[in-house]
This record gives sequence, structure tokens and C-alpha cells, in this order.
Amino acid sequence: MRRFLNLLNGPRTLGRGLQFWVGFCVVFVIAASMPTFTDSFAVTNLTFFLVWTFMALGLSVMWGYGGILSFGQTAFFGLAGYTYGVVSINLGDAHGLTWVALLVALLLPVLLALVLGYFMFYGGIRDVFVGIVTLSVTLVFETFMAQTAGPEWTIGDARLNGFNGMSGMPPLTINGGESNLIFDGPPLYWFVLALVLVCYLGLRLLVNSRFGRVLVAIRGNPDRVEMLGYNVRMYQLSAFAIGGGMAGLSGVLYTLWGAYITPSSMGLNAAALPIIWVAAGGRKDLTAVLVATVALTWVSQQLAIYGNQYALILMGFLLLCVVLGAPEGFVVSLVMFFKRKLALRKQLA
Repeated sequence: MRRFLNLLNGPRTLGRGLQFWVGFCVVFVIAASMPTFTDSFAVTNLTFFLVWTFMALGLSVMWGYGGILSFGQTAFFGLAGYTYGVVSINLGDAHGLTWVALLVALLLPVLLALVLGYFMFYGGIRDVFVGIVTLSVTLVFETFMAQTAGPEWTIGDARLNGFNGMSGMPPLTINGGESNLIFDGPPLYWFVLALVLVCYLGLRLLVNSRFGRVLVAIRGNPDRVEMLGYNVRMYQLSAFAIGGGMAGLSGVLYTLWGAYITPSSMGLNAAALPIIWVAAGGRKDLTAVLVATVALTWVSQQLAIYGNQYALILMGFLLLCVVLGAPEGFVVSLVMFFKRKLALRKQLA
């Protein structure tokens, strides 16, 4: 138990101690109770905001902790979404088969990440070239899916439908005899919220463990870490697979949320957004990334009411400000500023 608590409060994550965890529990309880005092529209929006946090957290592990900048997260996102659509439409929602579709859709992005990562890391690709390769995969995948509009592009009963996207996927369902539990509305929101909690805590444990310690060392100097006897490529491949799986989880949940998936969700604009969320929050901290992703998706939605271009302009401006003024991220910089002020106040007291 002590080791578990030490990992949760490890040095590679902000937010430690009793005050933080009390506040964390209060926020989680409030979030869990939201469907009881808000309307269905608000619950749907809250679910949408949370869906993107998985992709951002996975990118934080890869980029912030491992130094692997990937523009290919939306490729894993789209692959998972389309896989769930194809499998669920063909199997149907009877006898809990949508959960089989969910598992298959989560497995394929991890396999793609392992294959792609193997050729990159064991092939000696590093630094900016990883970003180029992953962006190329994303754009190729988007271009291919956009041209699957003809009637010949079907897999069983599922039609890919080109740039219009695939729709009509059945929701997750638990058969209960006379009545079924359908994961839509509040049940889907609670399911996604529970997954956010599990993934956030699990990744905190991971980055504060020996694996996270080695990963951070690789980010700083991979050659030195390799000289110390660690299998650098295996650690990088593992982090890349985690990032691919987390992006795939976002893709599945997004498909469940809207019952559709389109090639535009894998385009250049979509590929840049996770980079901006992670950079703006603070790529080297999971808590900062989680907060920034929810906040920025909410802001983007509000701006999209007046035109999608306004949201894109703001995201681009934020990235520019982070690069020039707050390379550690706005959330991390703000926390460190208040910590310094508090420490100075204690010294003067």
C-alpha cells in the first residue's frame, strides 16, 4: 500500500499530498453527479470533452515523458473508430457483441503502433523524423478513407461511405433479459468518466515507476541510457504502443458518442489539435494535460458556434504563445509560479 501511494505521489507528476487528493475527489464526485442536475445536452457535451483526454494523455506519455513527438495519433483514433463501426455493424448489438467490437477496435491501434514503432525505432528513426513518418501515415490513411465512397467499398454489412463517413453503429449494450442497459446519455458519460479515472491513475503509477524513470532519462539522452545497459528501443516502442492504444480508445468512444466516424477526424487539422492541447497544458505532466484538454475542447466548442475557423485561429495562437513564452505549458507554469510565491511568502514570514 505504501509503495502504491508513493507511486501516485511520485516526483514526475504535479499534484501531490492530502490537499490535492481531497480536491481531486471533490472534483470527481461533482463530475459524477452532473447528470443528476443537468440536462441531456450538457451531459452529451461533457462526454465529448472527456473523450479526447485519452488521446492527449497517451501523447503526454510519448512526447512529454519519452520525447517522442507523434503527429499520428489521429491515425490510431480513426482506425479504432472505423474498426468498431465495421465489427459492430456486422455483429449487431445482441448478446453483448458490441463489447467484442470494442475489444477488437482497441487491439488494432496497438498492433499498428507496435508494427510502425518497430520499423521506426529499430530502424534508427529519431527526433523530427518520427513526426514526419507519423504525419505521413495519418494523411495516407485519411486520403484512402476519403475515396471509399463507392458501393464496392463495403465490409459485410458495413459501408465505409468515403468522405461522408460511416454511421449507424450500435451503442454498447449489456443484455439483461427483458431489459438491456444501453450505454447512451448518462450511462455512456459515467462509463467514459470511469475510464478517465482508471487511465489517469494508471498512467500516474506508470510514469512514477521504474519504467517512467527510464523513459524520462531516454528523453534527456538516449545514447547515455543505452550505454548504461537499457533497451532504449523497447522502452520507446512500449511508450508508442501506449500512446496508440490511448488514441484508439478516444476513437472508439468518439464513435460511440456520435455513432459516426469520418476521414476528416484524421486530417491535418485534427492531427495538430492533440499537440496543442498537450503543449498548452504542459506535456511533461499528466494532470496539466488532462485539465488543458477539457478546457480547450470546451473553448473550441464555444468558438465553433461563430465559425470553426475561430477555434483553429485560437489553437494556433495558443501554440505560438507556448513556444515563445511558456515552453513548459500554461498550466505547469501557473502552478510553478504560485509555488514560488508561496515559498517566498514562507521565507518572509
